[in-house]
Amino acid sequence: MKRATAILTLYAGVAFAQQPGPGALLEVKRVYVAQLAGGGQADALRELIIASLDSTKLFVLTDNQDRADAVLKGAADDHTFVDTFDSDQSITSHENGGKSGSGTQYNKSGGLYAGLSVGENESHHVRERKHEAYAAVRLCNKDGDVLWSTTQESQGAKFRGASADVANKIARQLILDMDRARQAAAHPVVTPRQP
Repeated sequence: MKRATAILTLYAGVAFAQQPGPGALLEVKRVYVAQLAGGGQADALRELIIASLDSTKLFVLTDNQDRADAVLKGAADDHTFVDTFDSDQSITSHENGGKSGSGTQYNKSGGLYAGLSVGENESHHVRERKHEAYAAVRLCNKDGDVLWSTTQESQGAKFRGASADVANKIARQLILDMDRARQAAAHPVVTPRQP
């Protein structure tokens, strides 16, 4: 039993040692953006992602995968759909009134009767055209190890379409995670040794 535990511990230690840490992301200098899997709009989204990553100035972007330190790959899609909303409201009011008659055969009195009915019906049918985009991407080193990943989606921003917003979100997330990696490298956490 002790030998099996020692072997498992050894394998776990080797697997842990081979996992890239946050510093591995900082070593990436040149990136190739691969074709993205997905619908017909994946190629257009790829171009927007390239433009957004280029604007960050974090890496040199290359069209030559052999020269890249890492490859950005994943899936993306952009589609338009129609959202339909139906609502019905109705208000109805009824009023009735009357007066009964009385009398004898020689003396009869008549009665009054009144009725009122009011109704209103309002119906709405709204069709709204919506645009939605998503991308799930990962940055892998030459060994295929994932250094970074994110999933972003959007229905559009105030001044940007859905695809451009997704590309911008990917670039912003990468900037944040690179900053975290820099901070972690500058201030490493030291674990005290157990006696």
